[in-house]
Amino acid sequence: MAAHWSLREVTEGWSKWQIALCVGAPIALGLAGVWYYRKSKDNTKSDDGSSGDGKAVGQKEPEPQSPKDLAQASKNKGNKFFKGGMYEQAIQCYTEAIRICPTEHKQDISTFYQNRAAAYENLKNYQQVANDCTMALELNPRYVKALTRRAKAFEALEQFRESLEDITTVCILEGFQNSGSLQLADRILKELGRSRARQAYLACTKKPSLPSKFFVKNYLAGFANDPILRVGNVGKVETEVSSGVKVKQEPQVQVKQEPAEVGAGDENSDENGDAVLLEKPSAFDRAKDAAESGQYGDVIALCTEEIETPNSVHLPQALLLRATFYILSGQGEAGLEDLERLVKLDKVDPELMANALIKKGSLLMQKDRQQEALACFALAERTDPGNSDVYHHRGQQHLLMEKLEEALADFDKSISLSPNFPTSYVQKGFAEHRRAMMLQSPTQMEAAQKSFEATLEKFPHCSDAYMLYGQSLCDLGKFKEADKQFVKALELEPDNANTIVHRGLLMLQWKSDTQEAVKVIQSALEVDPLCEYAYEILGTVKVQQGDMEGAVNFFEKAISLSKSESEMAHLYSLLDAAQVQMKVAQKLGIPIPLGGAAAAGPV
Repeated sequence: MAAHWSLREVTEGWSKWQIALCVGAPIALGLAGVWYYRKSKDNTKSDDGSSGDGKAVGQKEPEPQSPKDLAQASKNKGNKFFKGGMYEQAIQCYTEAIRICPTEHKQDISTFYQNRAAAYENLKNYQQVANDCTMALELNPRYVKALTRRAKAFEALEQFRESLEDITTVCILEGFQNSGSLQLADRILKELGRSRARQAYLACTKKPSLPSKFFVKNYLAGFANDPILRVGNVGKVETEVSSGVKVKQEPQVQVKQEPAEVGAGDENSDENGDAVLLEKPSAFDRAKDAAESGQYGDVIALCTEEIETPNSVHLPQALLLRATFYILSGQGEAGLEDLERLVKLDKVDPELMANALIKKGSLLMQKDRQQEALACFALAERTDPGNSDVYHHRGQQHLLMEKLEEALADFDKSISLSPNFPTSYVQKGFAEHRRAMMLQSPTQMEAAQKSFEATLEKFPHCSDAYMLYGQSLCDLGKFKEADKQFVKALELEPDNANTIVHRGLLMLQWKSDTQEAVKVIQSALEVDPLCEYAYEILGTVKVQQGDMEGAVNFFEKAISLSKSESEMAHLYSLLDAAQVQMKVAQKLGIPIPLGGAAAAGPV
């Protein structure tokens, strides 16, 4: 879980243009040489209010001789009002210019509409801004300034799809060279993804389902101090004992339940053959047994039975366990409700409370409620300051937020508290690698590699370390070495579908072999048919090939398997970016380059 989570989710910090049209490095920013580009000659000097007449002070203005001259004079007057913040008066002047300008002067009339839209924008009349920009674009379809202004107006009106189409057109016309336009496109794309995901998540009527058993085990193994389940680091170390994680035995609380009578001759009868009373295991005990034995489908119902038991002494544990499996089955809202209820209880064990706060914080982070999420982690730290899980999972959230120094500090703290928990070492190495890549520092890149190598020496059976080390080597273009790491990871965890997907991507980056890459990625679905990541990447490959119908099918399948609103938002962003760029390119008559080799870089 750790490897897939940290790799895939960390891409939220990257441009969606890098993800949607290519598999690999951000080649979209290098498309200037492929895309047809013509700078719009729109003569739009009006926004700064300059008339540009060049007349000396005091010189008498000549009388306008034509309707066009009258229109320009009215526009210039409007510009002066605009510069002085007198927007209503400016609007009147631009309206007059539009009225009297001969219709054959389309470029000029387009400018007048765009200027009036700018005045309406300052009055926050966004619907009128959109209307005037539309009029300007009917006369000049490649008017970049009008497209940008309308994109912002549509964004304010929460018409995100229309906004994305406009700003995508701008990016293409500018050859993907204007960082401001790219940033606006990314922002709108994320807003659209979140909006669609929110609607889909709330309207979701599909039956909740758990992911693969491997996924569940890997998730649970991400906690060194889980207060209920001690599954060990599956595929991370040779044995649970060698992990060094202290296995805490739950106190056996004797609860009087309905007795079961045992008859004479039974092994539980007394020496006189009289029946004795045995305590029936509680619903929570059975839920815990089900979780530990891999019978995950029974856990939620058994926890519910315990929670509904009057005066249950297992209420906190049952709420936490049910919340955990709600989260795993994609029922984040239900999980959050259980966690909210739990943290309000009195006299809860600090370790159990900290675990609940960690999971609550992670859910809030998925909902983009960063400050509330970080407050949960801070409270968890105060509640159980010696719990390494607090720092490990907060470090992962800082990594998502690109707060790499804070992430590294958290991972260091986690390691100091649980020196034999390998996952914190692995995440620290990946954070060091991300920092080195951002700074483009060869020295730090080398240090990050040494960090991975030291981790592998300490934990030679840690599959996540091989996996993330392989990904970092891919970033550096060291494909042969990367493949060795992926092979080793798969030897340790042959049922890890995400590692198989990453090896498929390696084939694409290394050998530009799309056919082989797709074959490898599809084999991941044979191992785990519920691997959402495999469908996501297959959809991305289809986009690169120009097969939009195939891409849509794969993205929709991935969305149906997603377990959180944030995952849905990410996938909708990929889908929307691809669809809109295709639509705009077709509208402009510009072919999108297809089937190009993907360069080295993470996806």
